[in-house]
Amino acid sequence: MKAIKTFLFTSLMVFLSIGLSAQTVSGKLIDEKNQPLSYANVVLLSLPDSAFVSGTISGEDGSFTLEATSENQIVRISSIGYKTVYKPTSPANIGIVQLVSDAQMLGEVVVKADLPKMQLKGDAMVTTVQGSILEKAGTGEDLLDKLPGVSADDGEVRVFGAGAPEIYINGRKVRNNSELSQLSSDNIKSVEVVNNPGSRYDATVNAVIRIKTKKPQGEGFGFDNRFYTEYRYDWTVNDVFDFNYRKGDFDLSGMISGNDRRSENNKHIEQETFLDRTWTQKSYLYNWKHIQNIAAMLSLNYQFNENHSLGMRYNYDRTPKFHDDIDMQTDVAQNNIPYEKSNSGGWQNHVSSGHTLNTYYNGQVGDWHIDFNADGIWQKNRIPQEMLEEIISADGERKEQTVTSESNDKNTLYAAKLVAEHPLWKGNFSLGSEYTYTNRLNSYRNVEGILDDDESRIRENSFAIFAEYGFRISRLQVRAGVRYEHLASDYYEEGKRIDEQSRTYDNVFPSVSLSLPVGKAQLQLSYTGSIYRPPYWMLRSSTTYVNRYTYEGGNPFLRPSVINRLSFNLSYKWLYFNTRYIHGRDAIIQFNQAYSEDDPTVSLFSYYNRYASDKLYSSLTLAPTIGIWSPQLTLMLLQQWYKVDVPGGVENFNNPIGSFTFRNHFSLPLGFGLDIDLGADTPGDNENAYVAESCWYANVGLYKSFFNERLSIRLQADDLFNSSTAKTVLYSGNRVMTINQEVRRSVGLTLRYKFNAAKSKYKGTGAGDSQKSRL
Repeated sequence: MKAIKTFLFTSLMVFLSIGLSAQTVSGKLIDEKNQPLSYANVVLLSLPDSAFVSGTISGEDGSFTLEATSENQIVRISSIGYKTVYKPTSPANIGIVQLVSDAQMLGEVVVKADLPKMQLKGDAMVTTVQGSILEKAGTGEDLLDKLPGVSADDGEVRVFGAGAPEIYINGRKVRNNSELSQLSSDNIKSVEVVNNPGSRYDATVNAVIRIKTKKPQGEGFGFDNRFYTEYRYDWTVNDVFDFNYRKGDFDLSGMISGNDRRSENNKHIEQETFLDRTWTQKSYLYNWKHIQNIAAMLSLNYQFNENHSLGMRYNYDRTPKFHDDIDMQTDVAQNNIPYEKSNSGGWQNHVSSGHTLNTYYNGQVGDWHIDFNADGIWQKNRIPQEMLEEIISADGERKEQTVTSESNDKNTLYAAKLVAEHPLWKGNFSLGSEYTYTNRLNSYRNVEGILDDDESRIRENSFAIFAEYGFRISRLQVRAGVRYEHLASDYYEEGKRIDEQSRTYDNVFPSVSLSLPVGKAQLQLSYTGSIYRPPYWMLRSSTTYVNRYTYEGGNPFLRPSVINRLSFNLSYKWLYFNTRYIHGRDAIIQFNQAYSEDDPTVSLFSYYNRYASDKLYSSLTLAPTIGIWSPQLTLMLLQQWYKVDVPGGVENFNNPIGSFTFRNHFSLPLGFGLDIDLGADTPGDNENAYVAESCWYANVGLYKSFFNERLSIRLQADDLFNSSTAKTVLYSGNRVMTINQEVRRSVGLTLRYKFNAAKSKYKGTGAGDSQKSRL
């Protein structure tokens, strides 16, 4: 660790010495509201012929750097919707440049509503939302679900080939994906999807989505109220009220939301467990849920000047009611001979509350850009459960068993993160560090004593330091970085530290990205080293009762999975292509075995490190505009090389899965917008699951706004033909499980009214993000 720190410090000194001897032109761009202006074109021209010398784009904070090769040169700065500005290269530090709106150009942008433009910029695939049909998508979640390679539904966002991404709104880390439902799509300017995050992001992050909202308009008080109701199994209602007050450099914003949701999770399940005998369970599970949630947010922000801003944000989230009614009827056979019937019925409640506090400083000190964040999280979860099992043997004998349990979790997190950026030579150098402390207490109690009571605690201290340098050589843009992470985890049982389950990890993760324009095409090749750290619930030592034949437990001895990712991206006009190859070492898999030798009829389901895994993901998106019709066709392929434990040995699960989405938007007369979306998946293997059937879906939506966009209505129907799921077979050691999930179409209505609505200027980005996700 000392050697690595010495290497990083020496590298920093070398970089700084080079930068001081080079003549670098630098500056920072802002708009009329004194907000950073990102992705503006900055070009160096020679005089007197105005020949192109080199070019770049401004960063997220509006800063840019170029290397001047002669004193007889000039800088041209341009961006869509703004008047072009010319600046001399002397002095080398141009300082802050404010761009003024071009009213004529802005008018053209607002009126035009084509399919969103997709292009590669820096490390991301950028989709321009402003002025496109995506403005009418509905919520932020609805918008993400329409992006190539991204799916978003019911608060779960996934990037094809990367899983759940980290999401940022104006640089602030999203703590809860419900924030996406509180964000309106017509407030979003652009969305950036990063498939291979660089060294500034935690090594556990596989993908990043950065959402940028439109610039605030006006001062005073404004609000935005969104009401949504949906019927699927029963009615769901959600109401979100956002408000903002802005006066000069002071900004106060807040949010209050309430959600009342009813849903079902019904399925047919067949299990074969190969223990002392072959046990077969054929079950029908009826699961009815009623969830009530309230959330609130308040943020204060003050911008002293264009170089310094300070703020604080508090979030409160409470779920007073999360009630599960469970009813499962099972026929049990032993070696294909009827053995008994089991009727299990009961309930489970999940009551939780959480507090999150973030404070930040964002500023410019000389040529250094400073970003500091400190976070605190306090969470409590209580899960009581009561199940009554009635057993009827093959000869008619009846017996009953009640199983009562309660699980409690308490989580505490403190984190701080500091990032400093400085123009250097032909680019920009970043150096940062992050510290996170987490404390998780888990207790499990079983009243009847069927399972052992347990109380465990995990305390972790995590420290990271990273360095990243981005520069341009002619038309080639290069970004390279390295990240070092140290994690010390202490595990306690009943207050006593268990040495063999306490771990220390030291890892170094490199990253590099190359971007190059070729004609009108943009090419990008990137590599990132990363890690998957198991969430705390996988590391618990307690065992949870599922039914009299199946228990579920954690594994405190789980090791993290080290992952290497190689990605290639191509964008050309309305075509976008992505492919990524992922190699994982010590992959974490689901595994089932006998609970004990004394009772081999009971199986224990848990998680283990078993084999290495390899996966290839590819996607191709075509998105032209044909009159009033704006289609978007995305083709995706998953090919894996994956070993899976099956009864009797190990098999390779290498069958590919293909899928497609075909989204269609029609701009109709009288300002109506019509969306028709289709999608399908083929059979194939995904990790230890075999998808045995094809499945498909059809969604339709209709949008209309009134009173100059202040009032809008959207009607949406999803999965019109109840066809979105297929039979899936899961293999996990000595157990084979076949699941047939029931689905039902849904119809939803969104009403939205806004008055002088403006987004907050809050610039906090958060800290300790990797540990938060594990909580």
